[in-house]
Amino acid sequence: MLKFAFRNLLSRSLRSFLCLMGLTIAIAGMVGLFSIAGGLEKTVAQTFGKISGIVAMQPGAPIPLFSRVPRAWGEEIKTIPGVAIVNPEIWSRVNIIDGKPVVSPPRFLFGTDLPTRTRLKHGIYRDSIYAGRFLDLNDQGQLNAVISRQIAEQHEKQVGDTIEVNGQDLQIIGLYETDSILLDVAIILDINVVREITRFDPESVSCFYIEQTGEIKNDPLVESIKDQFRDRELASWQPASLALANGSSSNLLKDLMQSLDQGLKGNPPAESKPNEAEVPVKKQSAKSTEANIKDREQESPSALEVRAAADWGDRLETFTADLDIFLGLLTGIGVLIAMLSIINTMLMSVMERIVDFGILKANGWSNRDVMLLITAESSLLGVVGGVLGGILGLIAIAIVNWKFADQIHLYASPGLLLFGVFFSTSLGVLGGLYPAWWTTRMTPIDAIRRG
Repeated sequence: MLKFAFRNLLSRSLRSFLCLMGLTIAIAGMVGLFSIAGGLEKTVAQTFGKISGIVAMQPGAPIPLFSRVPRAWGEEIKTIPGVAIVNPEIWSRVNIIDGKPVVSPPRFLFGTDLPTRTRLKHGIYRDSIYAGRFLDLNDQGQLNAVISRQIAEQHEKQVGDTIEVNGQDLQIIGLYETDSILLDVAIILDINVVREITRFDPESVSCFYIEQTGEIKNDPLVESIKDQFRDRELASWQPASLALANGSSSNLLKDLMQSLDQGLKGNPPAESKPNEAEVPVKKQSAKSTEANIKDREQESPSALEVRAAADWGDRLETFTADLDIFLGLLTGIGVLIAMLSIINTMLMSVMERIVDFGILKANGWSNRDVMLLITAESSLLGVVGGVLGGILGLIAIAIVNWKFADQIHLYASPGLLLFGVFFSTSLGVLGGLYPAWWTTRMTPIDAIRRG
């Protein structure tokens, strides 16, 4: 049956080829679109899977770059049980490198407190050094920098070279690579050097990176840090600080940025936002649990927003799940066109072979045999279209990842490719059902007469 179906498709090679190309492009588009979410998930897993600590920063700030917190609060965090090391950090955008403006991909100055940084048990940048060395205590106050492989290759730099950043000449002492486009964007310096270069407020830092002792789990530790800074005054970060345009459009942009920020943090809109007291508590009786929640609802919000790396990953995984829905809607358009193409191809093929089917039925073929033949033809188109679509999608993904290695990373998992083939085959089967059903309604005499 399959051999017969294959010969029938070859007998109308141009029509079969055009139908096959439509299905191939649709599946390739599906693989390409869903590889966006897959790449984001893989990047998030690679990034936050390497970070075991906790970050404390300004409430509302989406990333440490926009955060400002009092420098002195680090000393208070050190006294909280479960905290091992508190490393102050400063993040600032790089505008010019070697006299050339930096637009995309973005680059950042990362200032870290060296006495505490060198004491961290797990330092992702320190552990990712592949040439030269990481910063040590002797680099305090010095214009010595550690840069990523991407920055070094982009500007043709090596260990020992000088790189001009925002008008300041820095000596490269080390190169690192974490294999994450979210992390390989930094130029690492002593925190006081970054403070001088960027004229950062001497009484503030961007955030605190906190390494745990391991005696207390992350969730209770996060709540303890938040509780320490309740009733403090620290303005929440607002998207308006990005100096958006004035007028009605600025309100729209501001609302959009707020929605994105709240979405990444997993918070509902402001009017329905639950109090932080709704964080799960230890198992107690129903009455005591309700009482604790009511007590916490009366507390003021914390002046610090504290997030564990795993929490960042969970929030972004939720975001990618929503992204899959959007990408699925876009893919549906191409899939619908491909399915209509299959139906059209098979229907035209059936109409041209009415006499053939009438003769076959007159010679003993049953309606089931005719349906199997037509369905086999459309299924072959589906299988081949799915395989070719997956291959085309992989080629396109490889080209994008190679061309824009520092800006985006797409990833098509084996599961996505198998789903593409299965989905394409299903489309082929469904696309052949109507022409097959239409054919079986005719008697052999009617088929021969119509032909």
